[in-house]
Amino acid sequence: QVHLIESGGGVVEAGGSLTLSCAASGRTVSTSAMGWFRQVPGGQRTFVATISNPGATPHYAGSVKDRFTISRDNSKNTVYLQMSNLKPDDTAVYYCAARRVPTIGVRTDLYDYWGRGTQVTVSS
Repeated sequence: QVHLIESGGGVVEAGGSLTLSCAASGRTVSTSAMGWFRQVPGGQRTFVATISNPGATPHYAGSVKDRFTISRDNSKNTVYLQMSNLKPDDTAVYYCAARRVPTIGVRTDLYDYWGRGTQVTVSS
């Protein structure tokens, strides 16, 4: 079993930056693909970014590409999402997720473990 805990959310003005962290416990996620998703009230959970092994090419949703950066530190069992040039449309609850396999994925049903989410609010 893997437990994921997100942190780093908050309120930021448009154009600002935030870095989210996702700490894993229970077992190592060094061989797991990790992803970030987000969800607005009444909406579906949507893909943001995913990464396989360190050094592998991450994959991003088009709406965040060139603004967000996903990275991981396997020595800390932690994944990060650096967000810059934030827009009001980025306001959502952000969820960290892990797969049992190293293959990246953009669909929520591919992920086996989920955190409880952290709120990001971008004011205009």
